[in-house]
Amino acid sequence: MRILAFVDVHGSKAALKKLREKAQKADLLICAGDVSIFEHGMSAIIEELDRFGKPLLIVHGNHESESSLRRACKGSKNILWLHNRMCVVEDFAFFGHGGGGFSLEDKEFEASAKGWLRQIPSGKKFVFVTHAPAHKTALDALADDHVGNKSYREFILATKPLVHICGHLHENAGKHDQIGKTLSINPGPLGKFIRVN
Repeated sequence: MRILAFVDVHGSKAALKKLREKAQKADLLICAGDVSIFEHGMSAIIEELDRFGKPLLIVHGNHESESSLRRACKGSKNILWLHNRMCVVEDFAFFGHGGGGFSLEDKEFEASAKGWLRQIPSGKKFVFVTHAPAHKTALDALADDHVGNKSYREFILATKPLVHICGHLHENAGKHDQIGKTLSINPGPLGKFIRVN
């Protein structure tokens, strides 16, 4: 499966144009949040993403509330809400956790994540989607510190997803790193193709 992942578009018309072009070569789209700047024009952006005509899994970032983005996606033909949910597409299970961006730990996530693994159908591999990066990678490095989420890192090390897609830190757009056997990637607003099999 060829995935086009993107994050932190923040309403950029240039980014949306480039994503529309790339989307035609993808089987599935994944947005790791921050489609808008504090929800400005968010509904129009969601409508445009829906018109790409490809299935899109989405979580919210720190620039949109969970309830507002979920509501904007509700009438969409091609967009599936992924926050605190699992979606199965072909041979893959996708788990998402949006929002945040600035917390080093997330006890709410830790509590809900315990039940996720029991939901994975037998034989399915999985992909993990968050807005914030996991702790101690090239994706959460900021100045001389690591500001990513430790709860995500522990979950990744324990569960070994094929891929972790995240964003939030614009300085690290386009970077990737390994967490154990998991590829962790910040695809940035112009998107990156990821092949999973």
